[in-house]
Parts: sequence; structure tokens; C-alpha cells
Amino acid sequence: MAKAIGYAARAADKPLSYFEFERREPKADDVEIEIAYCGVCHSDLHQARDEWGGTVFPCLPGHEIVGTVTRVGNDVTKYKVGDKVGVGCMVDSCGTCISCEQGHEQYCENGFVATYNGEDKHLGGATYGGYSNRVVVREDFVLKIADDQDLAAVSPLLCAGITTYSPLHHWGVTKGHKVGVVGLGGLGHMAVKIAKAMGAEVVLFTTSPGKVDDAKRLGADHVVISKDEDQMKAWRNRLDFILNTVAAPHDLDAYMELLRLDGTMTLVGVPASPHPSPSVANLIFKRRSLAGSLIGGIRETQDMLDFCAKHNITSDIEMIDIDEINDAYERMLKSDVKYRFVIDMKSLKQQ
Repeated sequence: MAKAIGYAARAADKPLSYFEFERREPKADDVEIEIAYCGVCHSDLHQARDEWGGTVFPCLPGHEIVGTVTRVGNDVTKYKVGDKVGVGCMVDSCGTCISCEQGHEQYCENGFVATYNGEDKHLGGATYGGYSNRVVVREDFVLKIADDQDLAAVSPLLCAGITTYSPLHHWGVTKGHKVGVVGLGGLGHMAVKIAKAMGAEVVLFTTSPGKVDDAKRLGADHVVISKDEDQMKAWRNRLDFILNTVAAPHDLDAYMELLRLDGTMTLVGVPASPHPSPSVANLIFKRRSLAGSLIGGIRETQDMLDFCAKHNITSDIEMIDIDEINDAYERMLKSDVKYRFVIDMKSLKQQ
């Protein structure tokens, strides 16, 4: 056992604060990572405040982890000390079900092990995430990061990047497609960048007129204010695919109507309460589909990282010290970040 430090919530109504705990010593197939940066996902806030239910306290969030390999087990072949690596939302899965065998560990029939608030199969209790100085992870759930990339700006790719890349890739977005992106936040800004790099004509839908210029800077070809009925009508039956990143309940029909024949809208945001039920007629009369997507498998996540490295895609970030995390959560609730907070772990000191 090795001592580790981080920031954790002791209860749903308590702020995150300094926390000491233990990580396992690396086993034969383990990689130990010194964490340099960890992105801050809205899921972290939901879990730390038990807004989804089932949080095990103390809860130490963080699943957008990047850093440097410090030790490897005897059976590790993919990584060596000094490598730049990342860890995303999963640290284990059964490996034997059909989903795992197909490289879709996020859909593991027996449940994947989440990077935090998952079942720790080694030490018991809950797993602890990346708001910490070090982590030990099975080799098969570690990801390679190109040496010349900005580590801090890469960290949000481990969740926001793969959550948007996976559906764009799965539904075959390519040159010539017209793709809608709903919402310009941590997920939406990555969706715009990735869809544009795939060759699509990108239409960003937002309720905020103040985001028009930024959306175009990020790569959007068109920006539609979704509250404007005339602007929305102009895009009816024109889009091949829509990636809806909004995590609040809203009228899905307004967007379903924008899809052409055989178009698909995929949801990646999880609202606290259900969306209003969409009209079946909007599906039937244009053979449209409404779908969902969850992060991505390990192989696909590595593909995403390689794709982003090739196209020089990273997240737009605001760096914070670890002791600013509670303020960052409050700002996140107000959408007061462009577009992802990232914790600099050099700010985490022994107390």
C-alpha cells in the first residue's frame, strides 16, 4: 500500500477538502501514474453532491486524468517509465462479455468499474479518482498520449472528447454531411471541433446569442439561436445527424424536425429529470432515429486521442489550483467556464 493525497467530498452537503488515502502497489499488469492534470467534468459535481444517488462517501472525483508513468508491473508491455498517458472514465471491466470482447467496455454486461465511485476490486470500498497525486490502473485501461501535445488541454478529451467522438464516429459522420450540435459547453465545443475535422458542415444550436462568435471561432459553419422560430424553420429536413449535448430537459421535437430522411439525433447529456416525450410522428414520417451514446471503449478512446493529435485538437481550458475546486463547481453551475476547468496537480501539497 502506498500513501496518496487528494481532494474529496465527505458528504453530499460538504465541500471537497484535503484527503489522505491509500493506493495499491502496482500488480503485474498495473501502471502507476503521477497525475499532472485532471479535468473537471459536470459528472464530478453530480457525484460529489449525490445528485444521481448511490454516491459512496468519501467521494474523490476525477476521470479526465493525464500524467507520467512512474512504475510498471512485470507483465506490462505497452508502457514504460516516463511515458505520457491518460486514464478516462473506466479502470476495469469483466473482459469476457460480448461487449468487452467487441471493445465496448463502456457497455460491459457485468458493469465496468468507474474511475471513481466504482467498486474497487483490489482494496474494497469505492474507487478514488483523479483529484489526487497518483493513481494505479490496469495496463489495458491506460491510454497513450503523444509527447508533443499540451497535457493539460488533452485531459478533457478523456471524457468530453470521447463522449462526442464516439457517436460522430459510430454514425459515420464524414465529408459532405450536415451535422447539428446542440449546446456549446464542455461537450458541445469538442463536438464542433471534432465534427469539423471529420469534414462535416457544422451547425451549432444555442440559446445564447453571445456564443455566436465563439462557436464560429471553434469551427461552426453556422450558428442558430434555437429560441428563434424562423432560424429553426430554416433548417428543417436538412441535417444528416445531430449530437445533442444538453443535460437539461427540453423539447426534442424542435430538433427532430431538422433531420432529413434517415437522420439520427443522439443524446449524450443525462438530465436530472426526463425530457418531454417526443412525437412518434416525427420519427415515423422521415424514418428518423433518436439514440443515445455513452463515452467510448478503450480502443475507440485511443483512436480519438490519435485523431485529435493528428488534427491538433485539444480542449479550451481554464486552469485552476486544487483549492479552487469548490468555486469551480459553483461557476460550472452558471456555465461560467470556457470550456473546461482543469486542475493543475502541482497545486496539491501534503498537509
